[in-house]
Amino acid sequence: MNPCAIAPLVFALASCAADPYQTPGTQRMAEQLAALAAHANAADNIYLSQHRVDWLRRQPAPDDPLQQLSQQVELAKELLRAGASARAAALFEQVRGQAAAHRFRTRPSLEEMIALAYLRLGEQQNCIDGHNLASCLLPIAAEGVHKAQDGSRAAIAYYRAILEKTPYDLTSRWLLNIAYMTVGEYPHQVPAAHLIPPEVFAADADIGRFSDQAPALGLDVLGLAGGGIMEDFDNDGFLDIIATSWGLSDPLRYFRNQGDGTFAERTAAGLTGLVGGLNAVQTDFDNDGFADVLVLRGGWFGADGLHPNSLLRNQGDGTFADVTAAAGLLTLHPTQTAAWADFDNDGWLDLFVGNESSAQQRHPCELFRNQGDGTFADVAPEVGLDVEGFVKGVAWGDIDNDRRPDLYISRLGQPNLLFHNDGPDAQGRWRFSDITAGAGVSQPTFSFPVWFWDYDNDGFLDLFVSGYKADAGDVAADYLGLPHKGEPPRLYRNQGDGTFADMAQQTHSDKVLYTMGCNFGDLDNDGWLDFYAGTGDPDYRSLMPNRMFRNAAGQRFEDVTTSGGFGHLQKGHGVAFGDIDNDGDQDIYAVVGGAYSGDVYTNVLFENPGHGNHWITLKLEGTKSNRAGIGTRIKARAGTRTIHVLAGTGASFGASTLQQEIGLGEAEVLDALILHWPSGAVQTFTDVPANGMYRVREDATALERLEVYPLALATDGPRAHRH
Repeated sequence: MNPCAIAPLVFALASCAADPYQTPGTQRMAEQLAALAAHANAADNIYLSQHRVDWLRRQPAPDDPLQQLSQQVELAKELLRAGASARAAALFEQVRGQAAAHRFRTRPSLEEMIALAYLRLGEQQNCIDGHNLASCLLPIAAEGVHKAQDGSRAAIAYYRAILEKTPYDLTSRWLLNIAYMTVGEYPHQVPAAHLIPPEVFAADADIGRFSDQAPALGLDVLGLAGGGIMEDFDNDGFLDIIATSWGLSDPLRYFRNQGDGTFAERTAAGLTGLVGGLNAVQTDFDNDGFADVLVLRGGWFGADGLHPNSLLRNQGDGTFADVTAAAGLLTLHPTQTAAWADFDNDGWLDLFVGNESSAQQRHPCELFRNQGDGTFADVAPEVGLDVEGFVKGVAWGDIDNDRRPDLYISRLGQPNLLFHNDGPDAQGRWRFSDITAGAGVSQPTFSFPVWFWDYDNDGFLDLFVSGYKADAGDVAADYLGLPHKGEPPRLYRNQGDGTFADMAQQTHSDKVLYTMGCNFGDLDNDGWLDFYAGTGDPDYRSLMPNRMFRNAAGQRFEDVTTSGGFGHLQKGHGVAFGDIDNDGDQDIYAVVGGAYSGDVYTNVLFENPGHGNHWITLKLEGTKSNRAGIGTRIKARAGTRTIHVLAGTGASFGASTLQQEIGLGEAEVLDALILHWPSGAVQTFTDVPANGMYRVREDATALERLEVYPLALATDGPRAHRH
């Protein structure tokens, strides 16, 4: 079977050119993925909107007039989700014209659905077709005002009528304010009773404007929800980018940093046909010094989500090979979350995959132990980690500093789980024990992304678990200081005795974030970790800003969304922090786009403007520990201050670079740089100058300073070369 022969034309044009580097394993995976796309079940998979439009049109018309209207409404919904907003609005209005005669009502109301269709039409015509750097960026500024305003003005008329009848409808109030922004009439033309005042969007601090360089660099991929990775895949000293899009025929995109301020697309480097994937994370599973990639598939698809993941081995020559089957990782479960760690400290990275179980289908989680020969074996049942649940996020972190990584599992609609790594028993069998209750970290019940970090620099790993239950009305209520039903995050501070205390309210991080994609880093190099939350859900009404929070000395988190220009209203997914231009500060690449097949948007690359603080970048090279150094604990000490870092790719949805980029604040020289490797080896280097990149070998007695070549991004030059 030729995957290019059966894939849609858009995929054929984008991804099916000749790929001389495609290995037999990659070709087999491409054929399997193409077959899944060709036989996707539109009746069961609610996200295949265009397929569902075709399927609904083939259904016979019912005899009953009410059922006929209901069928037309379902078709209009799918047209909207498929991106045919104008046709959807017309069909909704046609049904509305007949509804009164048949006493036909819907929930949401027909008026709400018509308003939404027109609002989405305005987004498509202006934020996508007429995209500029201010498009869909809250609060929408002059450059972001729509030039084609018919869609938004029709939406305004409907939302005003809706609010006349239901003035306490916060979702419609929120969307009305956004619609007025898009036509340049916010706040002065918004009816006073419905105004959300501009001051609620004011930043808590000025972080400086992070400009979006993705369009100038050709990194503004138009796609759906997906994963994002920043990593130096060819070891040339410059960070590259990989982005996925979860459409069944959407290609994985690999952009090589050319080292001259431009990027070249290198997808035809053995990656052709490797489509789909809601998330991706890099690692070095075979300890060869080149970062490999894991792509995760099937999440949210339910019974239609029996998809394979892909382990892509970096062959060290600029190409990749799909080795999933050969490595023993070819299983079929719906998932979008996984995390790498050396749970048994044998020097080889192991893999935990969080699968999605439901009342109808059992999909236990998997723990693949790396056998050191390129293959893996699932040991989840024997170690006590064959957990079931609708798993949305997983993270490894050593909570008690015993050198064994522990595991947190975020489950949507069930209590979350924290497993302590107990090590081997008397017979040498490795075990994990559930310590959730004693640790006090089971909430929130409706959760999604998760990460371990040391947000207060006290030497103990803390835990952030973000909520995933809200709507636009809850977000509006949170901004306005009103009661809401949204699920706030939990910021669990490690108290050093096996228990955690939720500090979200005290640190002002208890916002209604509705987080999907996420990650953390140090925006201003002050040595305190900040975080970015990609927000929303598949519903088109979930037009809520992605949010950035600055860590103010471990005491509170300041919302810097609007001062930094981070607040895209479109759905936020994979987030990666990394110094893309080698100037010493972290930039952010974010995959933006929704779930339904018409909910596409462009990805963004926020360039850090710089803040004058000092920094150090470490390229870890394990010898007894895993080669990538994942799980290494780093202490950077200057004077009375110590900054604590856990080596890894960050949070559970998106993947930051494996080179550890550490802000040092005002410190020009580190009194001590201390590394605690997973093997137990401890290294201490003294009098380390700041503002440099160093290679740190686990067995070395001195740091190796590397040349750093800062880049001037080609913001006024040609777009990325596409190959």
